[in-house]
Amino acid sequence: MSTIAAKHQGAVARKGAVPRKGAGLGLVAWLLGIVFFLPIAWMALTSFHSETDAATNPPSFGAALTLDGYREFFGTGGGASPWPALINSTVASLASTLFVLLLALPAAYALSIRPVKKWTDVLFFFLSTKMLPVVAGLLPIYLFAKNTGMLDNIWLLVILYTSMNLPIAVWMMQSFLAEVPVAVIEAARVDGASLPTILARVVAPIALPGIAATALICFIFSWNELLFARVLTGVVAETAPVFLTGFITSQGLFLAKVCAASLVISLPVLAAGFAAQDKLVQGLSLGAVK
Repeated sequence: MSTIAAKHQGAVARKGAVPRKGAGLGLVAWLLGIVFFLPIAWMALTSFHSETDAATNPPSFGAALTLDGYREFFGTGGGASPWPALINSTVASLASTLFVLLLALPAAYALSIRPVKKWTDVLFFFLSTKMLPVVAGLLPIYLFAKNTGMLDNIWLLVILYTSMNLPIAVWMMQSFLAEVPVAVIEAARVDGASLPTILARVVAPIALPGIAATALICFIFSWNELLFARVLTGVVAETAPVFLTGFITSQGLFLAKVCAASLVISLPVLAAGFAAQDKLVQGLSLGAVK
């Protein structure tokens, strides 16, 4: 009886250890979340301060709040309007993401559902193109754009962003589409469905979380891109990150105005991530557990 009681006590102790371990991991996760959120919260608070209060060291957390930084950003004080740059970023990011999905879905299907010989080498080749430093390709692309009259053209950025995000999209979607049951695809073929129909009505709905995660990552990469947009655009095709750099002038760094502009420009990415957070988690974890 004593042996049975000892085993029972040991089982109870082990059950009590599991919640304590989970609580500890949860606490660590919350602490890491707070650490990553603090810079955003600081930026948001600074954006509501005047330039004098924003420049104090240490920061004046209890300073009076004002909307002057946002008024300056939106041009109500006589400055340039940010709407053309925001529209350009939206067009370039959404259009390039759409083209990436249209091109990556058939490629990933061929490499996962119907793999070719040495498909791993093909995937590594796709990914190796991301290893090229962006600066190394800047001059040839600039000369090409100049000779073809594509400088300061938003569609040049769409083409560049599509080509830049396509390798990582194919790599990600290949692992997502590999989880699609082959029996479902074969049943669609027996019913006479064509390849475009299979991709649109069978594969895409099943792999929707992975497609959403890929689209969100491509959108973020396109929205945040600065180097090509800075060099290849001027006034007509200026994007939001390029517009943001215009607030850093020889007169100094205006922290409140820069924080207000940074927060507004970050909102589309934050909103997209919040709206698609469930799909993003499902997509990034798809295939992690066999």
